[in-house]
Amino acid sequence: MGCGKSYVGRNLAPLLGFEYVDIDKYIEEKESLTIKEIFEQKGEAYFRDQEKKYIHEVDTNQNLVVSTGGGAPCFFDNMDVMNEKGLTIYLNRNKEKTIWRLLKGQYKRPLIADLSPEELEHFYDERLESRKPFYEKAQLHVGDADVEEIVEMLKKNQ
Repeated sequence: MGCGKSYVGRNLAPLLGFEYVDIDKYIEEKESLTIKEIFEQKGEAYFRDQEKKYIHEVDTNQNLVVSTGGGAPCFFDNMDVMNEKGLTIYLNRNKEKTIWRLLKGQYKRPLIADLSPEELEHFYDERLESRKPFYEKAQLHVGDADVEEIVEMLKKNQ
């Protein structure tokens, strides 16, 4: 959360000449509900099933940049499937910068909307610690690289 997955994906795709797909937005369109509404009305288990379904359905014959929610790699076999389908990128960003971005847009994120800065940092630390083993399975770790730097890394990685 707050590391820039959607931003990077949206801006990386045209530089590569690829289409961009945001799995969360795709689920919202298919369900005619926001992610928040899906969680409230149908539950997290239902959402995670849909997320898995669409990750498995990604067409590897298309040139796509796909972004997922931060939890997607941590459920089912999603990370393994993503690694099989294409190159996965871990945006292992600087903690202070990420928390600053989260604080700026905190009101838009239901999970953290009511947290104090101290509680937000604790939430961030706990969430990252539990998810890191999944994230580290990504094939390319880019740290704080910007979109253009990621393109250069991808060229070197070919």
